[in-house]
Amino acid sequence: MRARRGLGREFGWLWASYTVSTFGTRLAFGAFPLIAIFVLQAGPVEVSVLAAAGPAAGAALAVPLGPWVEFRRKRSVMIAMDLVRFAALMSIPVAFAFDRLGFAQLLAVSVIAGAADITFGAATGACLKALVRPADLVAANGRLESSTWTAAVLGPPLGGFAVGLFGPVMTVVADAVSYLLSAAGIRAIGRGEPRPVRADAPRMRARDLVEGWRYILAHPVLRPLFGNTVLVNGLIMATSPLLAVLMLDELGFTPWEYGLAFAIPCVAGLIGSRLAGPLVARFGRHRVLLVAGASRACWLLGLVFLGPGPAGLLLVIAVEFGMILCIGVFNPVSAGYRLDLVPADRVARVLTAWSVSSKAATAAMTALWGLLAALTDARTAIALAGLLILATPLLLPRSGPEDEHRSRSGGADSVPGPGSGVAAPQSSD
Repeated sequence: MRARRGLGREFGWLWASYTVSTFGTRLAFGAFPLIAIFVLQAGPVEVSVLAAAGPAAGAALAVPLGPWVEFRRKRSVMIAMDLVRFAALMSIPVAFAFDRLGFAQLLAVSVIAGAADITFGAATGACLKALVRPADLVAANGRLESSTWTAAVLGPPLGGFAVGLFGPVMTVVADAVSYLLSAAGIRAIGRGEPRPVRADAPRMRARDLVEGWRYILAHPVLRPLFGNTVLVNGLIMATSPLLAVLMLDELGFTPWEYGLAFAIPCVAGLIGSRLAGPLVARFGRHRVLLVAGASRACWLLGLVFLGPGPAGLLLVIAVEFGMILCIGVFNPVSAGYRLDLVPADRVARVLTAWSVSSKAATAAMTALWGLLAALTDARTAIALAGLLILATPLLLPRSGPEDEHRSRSGGADSVPGPGSGVAAPQSSD
């Protein structure tokens, strides 16, 4: 109970805002494809374009936003992004009411929401670092992660029920309202936030657009963690559509069974996120990162043995449960690592670079694995992803922030200094 109170009222408002908007997003999960299919009579090509082009274009638009966020008040940016998402999403029911809704508008809203999501996430990381003590970063990220997984468990079933009663457009309204409530919660944090001051130059320079990547790639701990995270996420997400084809088309599972297979394991994410703090307290942050990071790579290959019927359904649930449990532990610990190792004046740029890279890599790997499945079959493509992911633990960092701090205190910085365009890491204390 002391640890919960120790995170403070300001974090409580941030957590509440994050939870509300996350639940709204998960409630409207799948709303855009449903609108495209049932309202606009879109075909499979258009639905695929909507699913892929929106996030990809949003990531591209978010690239120059990282430096812009860095030198703005983070809570103001977060409120602005919530209001942008509210306005963009509300344009859909308004256009629908006047019979003016078209596919181009859905695509534009998807792009705007994707860019706003990345910008909001970058600002949230910097805001979180300012609101809680370094020792509480794992606990704070664990609570945010628990909200993510709780929403993943409850949101889609409730959203499906709402779609059946009110139609997919109304779930978009619920999502839009959640962003308005999120903005109100961030505003309620209250404590004044000073405007960041740029020390190196009064104007934005072109190199700011890539400085997030330069900092990550020059850092001896962040670089392997970045490579591991991007590859693991990409390989897992690349198999998701293939698994859908395998289950729904080849093995004859019903959509209800398919949804159940992925809803139940999300409980493991909630469990893992709540275990992260106690595990770190007992075994140390770096050891938990290595064990959880390696463990999450051991499950994907099990999907190769998927068969029809109840046994196959149980296999999917078991594999996804084990993998998501490890991910639920790993994610808040990894997030704490990043925030601990990145100076406050570079957090937004680094997180934006990280997020954009992850989304771009996932999109590319999903397309590549789709081509591979077309040339072979879904099961073979899943098997290749399962084999490749077994090598990703080799990219996990062999040292942690504590070792980095000790290295700097001894005068042995291994990261290039200002002369190379990348400042040496600073302690988050």
